[in-house]
Amino acid sequence: MKPPRRDLVGPALTVVRGWAGAARRQGEQEWFGNPLHRMMLNRPAVEGFAANPRDRRPVNNAEGRRLLQGIFDLAGTRMSVGAHGDPFDKPSPDRAFAVALHRMGWLHDLVAQEDAGPRAALRLIFDWKRVFGRWNGFSWGHEVLERRVFNLACAARRLAAVASDAERAELATDLARQTRHLADISIHPERALQRAVVVGIAGCALAGEAGEQLIDRSMAILQASLPGAVAPDGMHASRSPQAGLELLFDLLTLDEALHQRGQAGPDEMGRAIDRLSAAARFFTLPDGRLASFQGGEAVPAARIAAALAHDESAGPPPMKAPHGGYYRLDGAGLTLMLDGAAPAGGVWSATACAQTLGIEILAGADRLVTGCAWSPDAAAPQALRLTDGASTASLSDASAGEPLRGLTAWGIGPRLEGAAKQVDVRRHDADAGVWLECSHDGWAADFGLIHDRRLYLDLAAGELRGEDAFRPVLEGPPADGPRRYLPFTVRFHLHPDARASLARDGKSVLLKGPTDQGWWLRNDAVSVSVEPSAHFENGRPRRSTQVVLTGQVRVDTGGRIRWKMSRAEG
Repeated sequence: MKPPRRDLVGPALTVVRGWAGAARRQGEQEWFGNPLHRMMLNRPAVEGFAANPRDRRPVNNAEGRRLLQGIFDLAGTRMSVGAHGDPFDKPSPDRAFAVALHRMGWLHDLVAQEDAGPRAALRLIFDWKRVFGRWNGFSWGHEVLERRVFNLACAARRLAAVASDAERAELATDLARQTRHLADISIHPERALQRAVVVGIAGCALAGEAGEQLIDRSMAILQASLPGAVAPDGMHASRSPQAGLELLFDLLTLDEALHQRGQAGPDEMGRAIDRLSAAARFFTLPDGRLASFQGGEAVPAARIAAALAHDESAGPPPMKAPHGGYYRLDGAGLTLMLDGAAPAGGVWSATACAQTLGIEILAGADRLVTGCAWSPDAAAPQALRLTDGASTASLSDASAGEPLRGLTAWGIGPRLEGAAKQVDVRRHDADAGVWLECSHDGWAADFGLIHDRRLYLDLAAGELRGEDAFRPVLEGPPADGPRRYLPFTVRFHLHPDARASLARDGKSVLLKGPTDQGWWLRNDAVSVSVEPSAHFENGRPRRSTQVVLTGQVRVDTGGRIRWKMSRAEG
């Protein structure tokens, strides 16, 4: 039996699109450096500030006080420049620090520090302008400009209150110039909606025709793009829970800023806010943090609470998200979340992960089993987007899909190619427990095998049972000739606060979280090992471990590994 042959037309078209995207990107950068473009950013003239946009993300006052002392703790790295120092006149420790510094997310904490905070922030903004006030590929690039415009727009009125007349005019002009430049960026279309939201927020902050033009430009994009970006169940088109949460924050800011100006947003915006709020409740697990799938991290509980403070919805969260393809099981002291759909495609796949049927498991509020939680802001290799980065099964050290690389990725982004297309999940609810029967074809093109995952939450016994199997795409009697076997693994990535101990039998593994309640992971794998892993929080890795179950699959007949989690008594 020969496995199906992979289609070669799709990859060839992707390469062509990558070359075309690279040419377009190069042309755009050359235009941005043109004096004519810089001149066009100054029209129409700005009349001052109008609305006061409010960022609902929680303030960290301790961080704000450190900033007043000239201490910048950004992206896991610290730089101290003194109370009146200039961080923009020094080399950044690493790229992640530089991105965070130029995004100016620290303004949120700094301007909250009474009068001293806005004055220090005003000085730092003009320090930035002195060095980076004219276009360059990094500080005005898509990676940092979108968030800087948002943060400047939300801080503008607080800054204007301590600025001179000349400084206020300069602040407004600079915000308008950066916002117009942001609106002209066309690369990385997966961020186009978020850019349009930020353009609208800055437009609300600016008075007169300059602000009205930006608002009109934003509203047109939102009206056209929101229905495709937010599904009826609130799933973000990227399928990242964190991406949906961040869009919710920005839409709430825009909605309030428009209200301050006596304007209403498009009907689609109100519907998107309601849907995204429902999805955030669905993805919030018993530890108060998000499920970390498809390019999203878990996110601190206080941040999620701030996003949902406006939501008066009551009752338990839904158990499935049919459009987003996520399924949730609750009971017997366990909570399980399953990624049960194909990764996002097209432009939205730039942050997608080849981790179909990945799971997260919590025992009470203890997050035991998770994934590596790669996110686009993490200083992490793209390899963590591969199948091995999730708690699921993988075959022969391969991945069911890979991100683009090289010139193609530079042109159209590191989109995911070759991932699963057909994913089936069937849920069966009964008084005794809940079944999920799942399968995907991510391994069919290369190996001619389908991955089946069966999960059963036994409410009476208080345990979770699982089976991971591979079966041939083509059914029939075994082929004549030598038997061909492939190794396969089932991984359980543990949260950094959880620990694993291998029992004397070399098979059973005892899992414990912060509450010290033990759970046995038993299985019929050929071999079991506990190996190093990593889990990302706030864009930085934490050391962790993973339990790896190893087996073999016969290509013409298949193979399986069965496992279960049950409470360890005493």
